[in-house]
Amino acid sequence: MPQPHAVSHMTLVRARAGCSAQVEACLSQLIEPTLLTPGCLHFALQHSHSDPLLWHVAGYWQDEPSMQAYFNSSVMDVYSLLVHQQVVDSLDFQTFSDATGLNR
Repeated sequence: MPQPHAVSHMTLVRARAGCSAQVEACLSQLIEPTLLTPGCLHFALQHSHSDPLLWHVAGYWQDEPSMQAYFNSSVMDVYSLLVHQQVVDSLDFQTFSDATGLNR
């Protein structure tokens, strides 16, 4: 039987000018529930040092099913809220088949 391997995801969130604080407030709501999600190994939100409108969201998961369950959970509604409130210019979701994908 194949061994599950860690996977990761990264989301780049670009706030609209003047909306960075609102975006931070929404994204901050992801931290605690994500860390409590079964299979979550690590989760982080980081504001870009070089771009005041850019936020990096990164998650590391014990396996693909854990990450997919998270993507299908209500926690992800935060991203819909950002779009509906029209406070983001772009959302870029990426997944990696191993947990080192974010270090490339």
